[in-house]
Amino acid sequence: MIIRVLLVDDHALARTGFRMVLDAEPDIEVVGEAANGTQAIHSAGRLHPDVVLMDVRMPELDGIAATREVANDSTKVLILTTFDLDDYVYDSLAAGASGFLLKDAGPEQLTEAIRVVAAGDALLAPSVTRRLIDDVVGAGRRRLARPPELDELTPRELEVLRLVAAGLSNAEIAERLVVEETTVKTHVSRVLAKLGLRDRVQAVILAYEIGL
Repeated sequence: MIIRVLLVDDHALARTGFRMVLDAEPDIEVVGEAANGTQAIHSAGRLHPDVVLMDVRMPELDGIAATREVANDSTKVLILTTFDLDDYVYDSLAAGASGFLLKDAGPEQLTEAIRVVAAGDALLAPSVTRRLIDDVVGAGRRRLARPPELDELTPRELEVLRLVAAGLSNAEIAERLVVEETTVKTHVSRVLAKLGLRDRVQAVILAYEIGL
């Protein structure tokens, strides 16, 4: 299956660099480019990409507002952020983005991130998750009440949720718990279903909003 990608960045040089990397991949096709959020919304509606590579800070309309309009079940949004984490990345995740990609990521990281998001999973690198946590805690965000659905989780599912919130991948969780990776995937799916969450990103946000 060919993954259709829309590039959104206000720097033409950055878009050119991303396109060069992605065009070399047999399973990825760049179907369009946009220089701001307004163009991104228009292009996404017209081109129906599988993944939108979205910058955060852009003129006219930023990536957060554009993500709210673009992200859905068939179009995933992968946020582009600086190493120090843009102030608004937390909000963009809450708006429906499926994960982070550091702007200084290498070609292999870029292509793998797109494949992960296109497959319906979320991209939460531990280093970026740590900065997200620091941002949430540092901003003193209001803690939400513990949802009653949390009591429906088994002890093992609750443990898996905590490890997901810590930024661990399925493989890392499997190694930590000494179980098969497929078992971890099953646990994660059940956690998301019981809590009514779309993906791992929402699980991380919920975990920190309720102080888990």
